Amino acid sequence: MYEVNIYEQVAKNIKKYRKEAGLTQAELAEAIGVSHEFIRRIESKKGKKTFSFQTLWNISKVLHVGIDKLAEIDPEEFKK
Repeated sequence: MYEVNIYEQVAKNIKKYRKEAGLTQAELAEAIGVSHEFIRRIESKKGKKTFSFQTLWNISKVLHVGIDKLAEIDPEEFKK
């Protein structure tokens, strides 16, 4: 069975939808009440990926996407 790191996939999706929304990391952080560093760590490939469901919910509201979109798995990941 192929294993997907859901935290890494969510991080990629947050970054994707944040950029589509035209927001910086700092703007997203301010909108959800966390530090810029916290968002930077989430999006970083080497950063620690720990965040609550509440944080995910808050991010989804600011980015105007469903949580399902933030947790969506890239089909390309299965081809590796």
